[in-house]
Amino acid sequence: MSAKRRTPARRWGQVLAASLLLGTTAVLAPPGTATASPLGDGLALTPPMGFNNWNSTHCEADFDDALIRGIADIFVSRGLKDAGYTYVNLDDCWALPQRAPSGDLVPDPVRFPHGIKAVADYVHAKGLKFGIYSSAGTKTCNPAGFPGALGHEQQDANLFASWGVDYLKYDNCNNQGVGAIERYTKMRDALRATGRPIVFAICEWGTNDPWQWGKGVGHLWRTTIDINDSWASVVSIMKSNTAHAAHAGPGHWNDPDMLEVGNGGMTATEYRSHFSLWSMMAAPLLIGADLRKVSPETFEILGNRDVIAIDQDPLGVQGVPIRSANGLTVFVKPLANGDKAVALFNENETPARIETTAAEIGLPQASGYQLRDLWAHTDGHTTGRVSALVPGHGTAMYRIGADRHWFQQPPALDGAAEVELSYAQALPVVAPGTPAAYTTTLANLGGAPVHGVQAHLTGPPDWSIRATSKPGTPLLPESEEFRTTWQVSAPPGTPPGRYPVTATFTYLTPQHGTPATTTYQSEAVVPELPVLGTRYLSDVLWLRSSNGWGPVEKDRANGQRIAGDGGPLTLRGVTYAKGLGTHAPASVEYFTGGSCSQVRAVVGVDDGRTGAVTFEVWADGERIHDSGVLTQADPAAPLHADISGAKAVRLVVTDGGNGTAGDHADWADLTITC
Repeated sequence: MSAKRRTPARRWGQVLAASLLLGTTAVLAPPGTATASPLGDGLALTPPMGFNNWNSTHCEADFDDALIRGIADIFVSRGLKDAGYTYVNLDDCWALPQRAPSGDLVPDPVRFPHGIKAVADYVHAKGLKFGIYSSAGTKTCNPAGFPGALGHEQQDANLFASWGVDYLKYDNCNNQGVGAIERYTKMRDALRATGRPIVFAICEWGTNDPWQWGKGVGHLWRTTIDINDSWASVVSIMKSNTAHAAHAGPGHWNDPDMLEVGNGGMTATEYRSHFSLWSMMAAPLLIGADLRKVSPETFEILGNRDVIAIDQDPLGVQGVPIRSANGLTVFVKPLANGDKAVALFNENETPARIETTAAEIGLPQASGYQLRDLWAHTDGHTTGRVSALVPGHGTAMYRIGADRHWFQQPPALDGAAEVELSYAQALPVVAPGTPAAYTTTLANLGGAPVHGVQAHLTGPPDWSIRATSKPGTPLLPESEEFRTTWQVSAPPGTPPGRYPVTATFTYLTPQHGTPATTTYQSEAVVPELPVLGTRYLSDVLWLRSSNGWGPVEKDRANGQRIAGDGGPLTLRGVTYAKGLGTHAPASVEYFTGGSCSQVRAVVGVDDGRTGAVTFEVWADGERIHDSGVLTQADPAAPLHADISGAKAVRLVVTDGGNGTAGDHADWADLTITC
């Protein structure tokens, strides 16, 4: 938790330049086991792994004794403890608002009727460790005003040690103007004086450049503002955190905040990217979801030991981007045994091919390399090329190393299925009754041929899918590709939604005695077809949406966290019953199919907010309307955009140049005419 403040993210170009410089020194770091902690206590030699309740519960009633015990049980029963998750941590709101007459903190008797030591003992009995929260101020960050540790450092540290605390998250609110280094150093000294080994997590949001001084004070330090359960937040925080890679290492880690995986605000693909990027950055992996409520897919993501091994690699080098352009990034992380971890990251919303080579990522020249796909959990070999068609908001992740026995593995194959798009970065739309053109590709990245290749493309049972070129080839030589074109049709009346379209390739290799398969999961987006006349767009199904904080709201203002938590759409004292409530940066796209003519709205910053935003309308990838910067001081502005002939229309809100704090942007009385 932190104060609700925002700071502008560093430009990604500056981040990349710093990372490229770091990459030179990182590659030269000697392989081997982790060195001693800068604090000399041997703690956090790899990034801490565990749980913290804040992202899923905040101060709500379900933050209690039962939650913490339940998480400890799940860590054991679902294999997360064996995968490396160790700490079960409390966040704010565990204490009463007033200290005891003795000056000690008092656990909330409703939330923790048996006290904190009883909870810690339960966690310890499971072979796990226990963490707690405080703030380097007179009060914590919650508006209810729970007591902080400023002026009580040794007393609170002694109490925490007596309870069996193993980890302290130390926030930064209500600090009374005392310098950050002074406040955090005083708590460091207090923790040391207890004689108990306690991991010390500095949580001052990067405000005072803790990467410059935190190495001798804490074991990890927050580098950014609070994360939220959105794609925009994950990408922004990742880019900011990457700039400080040179300061991370065993016992001293950059902390880009806790994981949102499983909280429901992102797709499974986005959560896999979130987990991949945090692991490439050697970030602490603190689960922020209530594991009593999550899906099996969440456990599959959080329990991926191949990816966890990259995060926990004892060399302790934070991965960096070595190349980034147009939303496509190649990350590299050196590993203790000389291998490299590689992440191909697609920031954009639509699939894109990303490639690198063994030479580019800094591996020694060799005739072949072993390549492990860390999400598919498959092994192969490559002559040096690493390539994947990465889904929108997706990340492909590999471990690659030179090995003289590389030929014992089959060739690595790159399979793909792509649809012909209506414009660059459009969604793979398949309108009912209108055929769409797909192409499947199988690329041989290895140094040996593949035989008997057959391509198959499948979708929902009632769809029509037929090959329009040959679907097979007897031989696919090394470093070549095989392509097949297809026609895909969804029947009239197909309900709107996202449907799987799967490319499956069967083949033979010298290492396989029986046919092997490679699959690539694509999708088709079936839109709601336009209806003649004028309609409110809040009554129309969108193709996709993204929002800076919380979800895009229909007929309500944005409330920043969960659907329905905002108030009415209100612009300059006028309340509107219909429209969209967004928060910069935001984007909402609709299918128009070339049959709509105009979009109209009244736009502005929601009353009571202090943001500055711009409202834009895009038609088939081209901006056709820009409101210019609007603030709360400006009158609500009429918007009229001619969208004649466009197949898709996108409504975009951008930051007006002063950061995204307060950027609640209303599209009131928003209509479309078709």
